Amino acid sequence: MKRGKKYLNSVKSFDKAAQYDVAEAIDLVKKNATAKFDETIELHLRTGCDGRHAEQQIRGAVVLPHGTGKTVKVLVFAKGTKLDEAQAAGADHVGGEELIPKIQNEGWLDFDVVVATPDMMGVVGRLGRVLGPKGLMPNPKAGTVTMDVTKAINDIKAGKIEYRLDKTNIIHVPLGKASFTEDQLSDNFQTVMAAINKAKPASLKGQFIRSATLASTMGPGVKLNVTKIMN
Repeated sequence: MKRGKKYLNSVKSFDKAAQYDVAEAIDLVKKNATAKFDETIELHLRTGCDGRHAEQQIRGAVVLPHGTGKTVKVLVFAKGTKLDEAQAAGADHVGGEELIPKIQNEGWLDFDVVVATPDMMGVVGRLGRVLGPKGLMPNPKAGTVTMDVTKAINDIKAGKIEYRLDKTNIIHVPLGKASFTEDQLSDNFQTVMAAINKAKPASLKGQFIRSATLASTMGPGVKLNVTKIMN
């Protein structure tokens, strides 16, 4: 993959092989976020889990104290009074069965998170092939299958993010934007790590977090000192 001049200059500004403390890593990543847009800063954690075993699957959600810096569009599947409740709570789109053909046939995906009441999961399940691969399927562990739609919407709008293992047993999570202060990014980082450390599978043998990297959308990754981020 051919890299641009800015990226190559960024790489020269630090030691790619070294492992940095969180504060140093945040400082480097912010300095190297030189794109013309406000880059997202992400944390990538390579775990020692084996996601093929159900007891080693990791999936959950946490509200970042300073949010993500992104405006999130929420779609709620509900019926009856829950439709009105979702609208009042600030959902961007609400509906029921009538939305199925719009998503399935017209490819409508103008939303970032899907919330559903439990009595709508039979309907939403029909969208599994569309929503599943995009990570948009509502899930009780992520708090997106719930009767308390007001709390779900408020949490998401406040900066709730989901964390989960991908197929290669890596967790990818956003920590905020390059425009955030170092303290804001540090607070968000500590909140995410506390939740993920708590989610460590009891059956896991060996090291939980094998490597950790901070990176902005367009910038190079900075390795973190793993022993210092484990609780």
